[in-house]
Amino acid sequence: MAAATGSPSSHTEESSPASVGGSSSGTSGTASSTTSGRNQLRPVKYDYADSFACTYIVSVVAASIAELVTYPLDLTKTRLQIQGEAAAIATISPTQTITKSNMQYRGMMATAFGIAREEGALKLWQGVTPALYRHVVYSGVRICSYDMMRKEFTRDGSQALPVWKSALCGVTAGAVAQWLASPADLVKVQVQMEGRRRLMGEPPRVHSAGHAFREIVQRGGVRGLWKGSIPNVQRAALVNLGDLTTYDTIKHLIMDRLQMPDCHTVHVLASVCAGFVAAIMGTPADVVKTRIMNQPTDDKGRGVLYRGSVDCLRQTVAKEGFAALYKGFLPCWIRMAPWSLTFWLSFEQIRKMIGASGY
Repeated sequence: MAAATGSPSSHTEESSPASVGGSSSGTSGTASSTTSGRNQLRPVKYDYADSFACTYIVSVVAASIAELVTYPLDLTKTRLQIQGEAAAIATISPTQTITKSNMQYRGMMATAFGIAREEGALKLWQGVTPALYRHVVYSGVRICSYDMMRKEFTRDGSQALPVWKSALCGVTAGAVAQWLASPADLVKVQVQMEGRRRLMGEPPRVHSAGHAFREIVQRGGVRGLWKGSIPNVQRAALVNLGDLTTYDTIKHLIMDRLQMPDCHTVHVLASVCAGFVAAIMGTPADVVKTRIMNQPTDDKGRGVLYRGSVDCLRQTVAKEGFAALYKGFLPCWIRMAPWSLTFWLSFEQIRKMIGASGY
């Protein structure tokens, strides 16, 4: 009886560990399966952050911030570049209402303070609306197209490009972006010069960005919106060769050689270098572009002063010397340096906030 009674007990005790082990194994398997299932079903956080659309939006926001901060320097630069042209016209045509005293050569600070004193402080932001419209196209296209080409060359975009490949990507991205944004740039330049025209006693050509757009289309048709697009594209290609190529190359160089993380210090150093190189590359083309886009047109929308960018370049050097091609270099660089700094810091910081990888 005792043996018979103990047998089931013994059987139960012997089978218990197995059942417990089986239960434990089953529970472990179930838990593992559940955990694996949860990991598979859980969406990747910020998966959209490196997408084309998100990169486009972030670049437009960062460019708008940079434009608002540095726009008075852009207006000052444009005025300085036009002064030599207007003074030359005054010398050739003394019967004009423009006199050399009206168009005296002034430095960057004197020009900026002169605009604020003679036209009002808010005039330092005259033309900022079409400038912001321009960046909706220009900055979004240039950043995204450069990123796409870089990833195509490096498979994942994490490695540094050779300089020649980076230069090719920068030139292409800048040229395509600027060609698409040329209408907004043309409107911006014409609005910028209206305050000066009024002070020179000339009748205003346009009263607002919308009015400038309509006048351009009325005079030259839709094609007139791309007046000056060739020097515009040339300038943008050179500027982005300096900006995108220099920023990308210097950033990776500092991180690799100095073993520094992707941080604000690296962004500041790379962006300052990018702004300086971009100013050196882009100022001559910027002078030609500004003069072509600012010149008056005839009834058919053709320029009155210059036949094209080469003619403008030739006339500028012949009448004012080679140094005239770098007229406004200081404000151009002083604008590009803080613009580049503000843009890249904003761009990288916003990308970090939304969980995107470093650019």
